[in-house]
Amino acid sequence: MITEKFKIVNDNIERACKLAGRNPSDVKLIAVSKTKPAEMIFEAYEAGLIHFGENKAQELRDKAAKIDRNIVWHFIGHLQTNKVKYVVKDAEYIHAADSKKIIDEINKRAAKEEKSQKVLLEVNVSGEETKYGLRTEDEIFELTEYCLKQTNIDLQGLMTMAPFTDDEKIIRAAFSGLKQYFDKLNSNGFNLKELSMGMSHDYEIAIEEGATMIRLGTVLFGARNR
Repeated sequence: MITEKFKIVNDNIERACKLAGRNPSDVKLIAVSKTKPAEMIFEAYEAGLIHFGENKAQELRDKAAKIDRNIVWHFIGHLQTNKVKYVVKDAEYIHAADSKKIIDEINKRAAKEEKSQKVLLEVNVSGEETKYGLRTEDEIFELTEYCLKQTNIDLQGLMTMAPFTDDEKIIRAAFSGLKQYFDKLNSNGFNLKELSMGMSHDYEIAIEEGATMIRLGTVLFGARNR
């Protein structure tokens, strides 16, 4: 079942990349496995998925300990400082850092693990009150510069979530806004690689706007278990 859904998603990725003049190999598909059992992750892995995303610190820790596969784990949820210790050991990427306080804690824990932790900064492009993330260009530049001064932080790029709406113009504006910040940072010499944006309902638009990582749950695994 996941194999068929994965094929449909791959076809959609290829079509979106063709429209944008991009190479599909430049887009990492992160299977968002939050609340899903290990058996479904095994099935997805056998279908060819390698990158998996979790948004609860203890759930990531427990799954990483239980699932003996060559998986690249991504932590994609809002991260509290007291939960960083559960995440740094197993997550190759942390997607949603948005403060010096959380960067300090990640850096400290990564030093203990003797690793360079890959991090993306969360940007609240749409300015929605209910979402986390940096809101201004000054905040983004300040935290980017701060990350580069840390010994165990490997700043990879930026991430965002578009508003949940059917209005394509609003969705596209959020993604193009993040791409503009990304390009401006790189034109100032920051050499970022990743743009994490796009979920099950809007990933094709995200790809057209430059996403290098898309975070897909429902279209692969079905509705979330609650």
